[in-house]
Amino acid sequence: MTLTKPTLLIDPEQCQRNITAMTQKARQHGLIFRPHFKTHQSRKIGQWFRDRGIDKITVSSVDMARYFSQDGWQDITIAFPLNINEIPQIDQLAATINLHLTLLNEESVEALHRSLHHPVEIFIKIDTGSKRTGLPHQNVRDILHLKEKIEQTPQLHFKGLLAHPGHTYQANSREEILAIHRQTRDRMVALRDKIRKNNEPILLSVGDTPSNTLADEFEGIDEIRPGNFVFYDLQQYKLQVCSLSDIAVAVACPVVAKHEDQGRIVVFGGAVHLSKDTFMDGRPVYGYGVIMNENGWIIPEQKVIVSKVSQEHGILNVSPYMMKRVSIGDFLGILPAHSCLTANLMGSYWDHHQNRYDHMRG
Repeated sequence: MTLTKPTLLIDPEQCQRNITAMTQKARQHGLIFRPHFKTHQSRKIGQWFRDRGIDKITVSSVDMARYFSQDGWQDITIAFPLNINEIPQIDQLAATINLHLTLLNEESVEALHRSLHHPVEIFIKIDTGSKRTGLPHQNVRDILHLKEKIEQTPQLHFKGLLAHPGHTYQANSREEILAIHRQTRDRMVALRDKIRKNNEPILLSVGDTPSNTLADEFEGIDEIRPGNFVFYDLQQYKLQVCSLSDIAVAVACPVVAKHEDQGRIVVFGGAVHLSKDTFMDGRPVYGYGVIMNENGWIIPEQKVIVSKVSQEHGILNVSPYMMKRVSIGDFLGILPAHSCLTANLMGSYWDHHQNRYDHMRG
C-alpha cells in the first residue's frame, strides 16, 4: 500500500503481546475475561482473542453486538445503559445469542417487559465513584428494588452488578489507581452482601484498563472487562500503566506545510483523525499525540508533540534540527492520546506488511 493520506497503522505483534498478557493475568487470578471490543472494533483482532480461548466479549452498542455476533460471538454484554428505543433490534439479537444488558432504572425494566420476547441476562450498573452514570453504590434500597423488579419480569434474568471505575483516568499516580481499584472492589463486594438472598450467585463485573493492568488484588471480583489495553496509548503511558513500547497503534500523517520562522510543522491529521482527547506532557502542556521515531514504535529523545488540532490540521512545534529533517510530503507517525477514539475515527488498520485489518466503521 502506498500512503497518500492519514492512515491508521497497527503493530500486530505488540497488539497480540498485550492480549496475551491480559489473558494470562485473568487466568492467574481465576477471573472471567470479557474484553471490551469497543477499542479495536475489528473481527480480525477479535480472532486473536479467540486464538487464546476467549469466548465472551463486551461491546458498547447494539450495532457492535450485531457486528460481532455475525462473526460467531455468542456471549455478549452491552455495557452501555439500555436505550429502550432499540428493543426491537435487541430482541432480534437475543433470539440468536446469549445477550447481557445493562440497566439502572425501572423504566427500562418496564419497557423490556412490554416489548421483549426473548430472554436476556441483566446487570445493574453501579457507580462506585466515577460519577458518570449508574446507581450509587450506597443506594442499597434503590438497587434492591430494581433487582426485585428485574426478577419479577419473566424475560429477564438478574445476572449481577457491573461497574466501570473510570475515575482511574483522573488519577495522578499508580498508587492512586490501585487505591481506586481496592475501593471499587470493596464497595462492590459489600453491596453484593447487602442485596444477596440465601447466598444466591451474583456476578461482580468491573472493567477499566488502568486498574486491570496494574492490580493484583481481585478477591471477590468475578469478571474483568478492560478494552484499551489492546492498543494502549499516551494517556495510559502518562498514568504509568504501560510503557511507550506497549502502544500498538499510530496514525501516519503527511506533512503539508513548514513555517520555519514560527518553528511549526503542519500535518494532515487533525481532530477528525486523532480526536480532541489529550494527554498531559508535564509543565503542564497538553498534547494530542507524539511523533514516533522513523525506526519504529520508539519515541525519539526529543519528544515532538501535536500541540494543537483543528478539524483536519495538526500543529507541531519543532526544533530547528527537526525542521531540517522533515520535508513536505513526508509522513510522520503519531502515537495517539486516546487510541479508542482514534481507532473509531480512522476505521481500518494497516500493518507494516501492507495487510489491511477490518474495523466496524470501514
